[in-house]
This record gives sequence, C-alpha cells and structure tokens, in this order.
Amino acid sequence: MQKDAYTLILEAIDAGLYRPGDRLVESELAERFGVSRTPVREAMQRLETQAMLARDGRSLIVASLDHNQLAELYVVRAELEALAARLAAKHAAPEEIRVLQEMIDMDRGQLNDPVALARANKRFHRQLHLASHNRYLVQQLDLVHRSMALLATTSLAAEGRGTRALDEHQAIVDAIGAGDEDAAAMALRAHISQAFETRLKLDAESRGEHP
Repeated sequence: MQKDAYTLILEAIDAGLYRPGDRLVESELAERFGVSRTPVREAMQRLETQAMLARDGRSLIVASLDHNQLAELYVVRAELEALAARLAAKHAAPEEIRVLQEMIDMDRGQLNDPVALARANKRFHRQLHLASHNRYLVQQLDLVHRSMALLATTSLAAEGRGTRALDEHQAIVDAIGAGDEDAAAMALRAHISQAFETRLKLDAESRGEHP
C-alpha cells in the first residue's frame, strides 16, 4: 500500500531526516516523496494542528518541546507504558515474551551505536505495547511516541545509559514473563523515570549548565 504524504513526513521526522527547528518547504517535500504539492500542503496543515509542526513567521518548522512539555510528555508516557506492561504481564503469549527477550539479547550488541540502539529501543517498546493486547492503548502510545520524535537527541547517547536501559528492559520482561503485573508496571515506571532524568541532565549539559 502506498504511503500518504502525512505518513511520509511523520516517518521522516521520526527518522531524524528533519530535526526540531528545521524548516519544511512544500515544494521540496513534494519532490522528495514524489507526490503533488496539494497532499503535502494538507499533511503539513494536519501536522500543525497536532503540534508536530509550528509557525515561524510564514514558514512551518518541526516543533520542539520546552521543559514543561517534556515533563508532561514523560508523565503521560510513564502511566500509559506502565499500563501496557501490566496488561502484557496478564495477556502476552509465550512467543511474544520470547521475542522481547531476543530483542534485548540482540540490542546488547549495539551498545556502541546510540543511533542504532535508539531505533532498537523504539522497536522494543512498540513490541511491548502490542503485547498488551489493547488496541486503544496502543493507539494512544503511538501518539506519545510520535511526540518523542520532537526530541533532538536520544537519552541513550549518555555515557553508560545504553547498558542500564537494557538492564531495565530485562527487569520489565522478567516481570512480564513471571506474570507479575505490579512488578511489570513498577519496572516500566522506573525505566521511564531514569530515561527522563538522563534527558534532563543532557539538556542541562547542552545549555552549559551543571545538572
């Protein structure tokens, strides 16, 4: 099935082809994706209403998140993902749990590549969402993770964060495998909390401040 302009632009932002602050030009997008300008214009308007794009004068740029938006996003993410982990502990098939474990094992071979690890991290979380077997929750988490694309850097780039993140993933999968709903939710919340703390430190360092 051919992807529409909206999906193509979203995926380009998610892949980092367009970063927060980058200006999007209708004609350039149409040429890049091989579509006419009308669907690109409509897609850009839709992305603006969803706060993925922002106005800069007469131009549209990829939006960025301020401190308060970042905090709000992580609060929602922690609660929704904790629910996904809780439901996965209740509903995940043995095959799904094995796939999550295999992902962790494979990801340990990518610790020296933060970009690859970030992509692998998205795949892991997406697989965990699906293991909740709740389509409405998956839809809401898709929206949350779409907004995560507006973060300019990955917290996995921080020194030692990759190893700790995979250890946290392991604790989540162990709890899901044991069918322990409370432990799965708690492990997921702790994981998101650590990711948020790491991101705050990275942001402080990028501004030349001490965390």
